[in-house]
Amino acid sequence: MRAQLLTHSYLPEHSPPQRRWTQLIRSFRDLGWDVEVVAPVAHSPAGRRTLPRKVAGRPFRTDRGRYGESVRRAPYLWHPTTRTGRFADQCFSAAGSVIAALMGPRPDVIVATVPSLPILGAGYLVAKMRGVPLVADMRDAWPDIARDARLIQGGAKSLVERAIIAIQQRADLIVTVTHGFARTLRDRGLQNVATITNGIDTTTRELLPPPPAEADRLEVLYLGNHGESQRLETIIKAAALSRDYVRLTMVGHGVRRRSLRALAEALDAPVEFHEPVQGTQAVMSFYRRADTCVISLRDDWKSFETTIPSKTYEVLAVGRHVTGIVLGEAREIIEESRAGDVVRSDPALIAALWKELAQDRSRLLTGTLGRDWVELNANVDTLGRSYAELLAAVAAKGRDRS
Repeated sequence: MRAQLLTHSYLPEHSPPQRRWTQLIRSFRDLGWDVEVVAPVAHSPAGRRTLPRKVAGRPFRTDRGRYGESVRRAPYLWHPTTRTGRFADQCFSAAGSVIAALMGPRPDVIVATVPSLPILGAGYLVAKMRGVPLVADMRDAWPDIARDARLIQGGAKSLVERAIIAIQQRADLIVTVTHGFARTLRDRGLQNVATITNGIDTTTRELLPPPPAEADRLEVLYLGNHGESQRLETIIKAAALSRDYVRLTMVGHGVRRRSLRALAEALDAPVEFHEPVQGTQAVMSFYRRADTCVISLRDDWKSFETTIPSKTYEVLAVGRHVTGIVLGEAREIIEESRAGDVVRSDPALIAALWKELAQDRSRLLTGTLGRDWVELNANVDTLGRSYAELLAAVAAKGRDRS
C-alpha cells in the first residue's frame, strides 16, 4: 500500500494538521505502508524560513521523516502573518505541491488535508492526473466556515464555495474530524463520508499532579492559535474584570496577536504573552503551572457547532480543568468527560466562573476524568487503524475501476 499526503504543514512545524498526521502516519508505517508527504518548506508561523535548510527542507527535495516516511518539499512564498499573506502563500505552495507530488512514485491513494483550501484543489488535480482515488480530509467545516468568517467577498465567494463543494462531491471519500460535520455533509446529499476524530498519544503527555489546594490567584492558560476563530478578546476582558484573583497566560501566535497585546495593555489586564513553544517539556511546563486551561471558539459562527479544537484532547489528557467557551460537539465532550466547565462567550460570565474556581479550588480537581475519556474515545492507535482500513478500501475500489 502506497499513500501520498498533501498538506500545508508538517514536521518540523508544530500545528494541528502536523499533529494529526504525524500520529496517523506512524500507524500507517507500522502496517508496512509506503507514505510520501508533500508539504512546503517549513516556514510557519513566521511566514519565512527560520530553521536551517537541512531541517526545514529544500524545494522539490526528499528527506526521510520521523517514522521512515518520505517528505518531499514544495516552495513557499515569504509573507506577512496576515490573512491575505497566508492565503497567497497557500496558493503558491499548492501550485508547487502539484509539481512535487508528480515527482514521486504513483500512489494507491491521495489524501489532501485542509484547512488550506488551495491544497484541496492541488490534491484533486494530482489525483486526476495520476488516475488514483482522492480522500478529502476535512479538518474544518468548509465551506461553512468560509461563509461565517466572510473570508471571500463578492462573486468570488460563490465561486470558491462551488469549487469546494464540487471537490467534495468528486472525492472518493470525505473524512471529517467531527460527527456533526459528517451529518451536515450527508444532509447535503453526500454519502461517501466517514469520521476519524483527532486524538492524542497519552504516552507522550504525562498526567499532571493536581494544582495546589491553596493559592493567591487562579492561573489561567490559553495555549494555541491567536486568530479570529478564537475570539480571545473575550478572555482578556474577563481577565481585566478578574485582575484581583486571576493571571492569564497566553502562549502562541496568530493574526490577532498584536491587537490582543494592545487590548491587554489598554485594559491593564493581568496577561502574560509568550511566543509559541516547541517540544513536550516546554509545553508541559505551561500546563504544569496552570489551574485551568481555556478552550475557545467564537459563538457567532454556526460552523463552530460542529468543530472541536484539537487542543481539547491535549488538555484533557494532562488532567487539567477546562474552561470551555465552545458550542456543539466540543461542549458535549467537556460535559461528558466532567473535566471542566462550559461558559458562554461573555467576559462577565467567564470572570464569574473564574471567581468561583478561585474561591473553591476543589472544582479544579478533575483527576483522571479527562484522560480516561481520551483513552476511551480518542486513542491514536485505534484511530490510525480505522483510517488505514478506510484508505485501503478506497484504494481497492480504485484498482477495481482501473
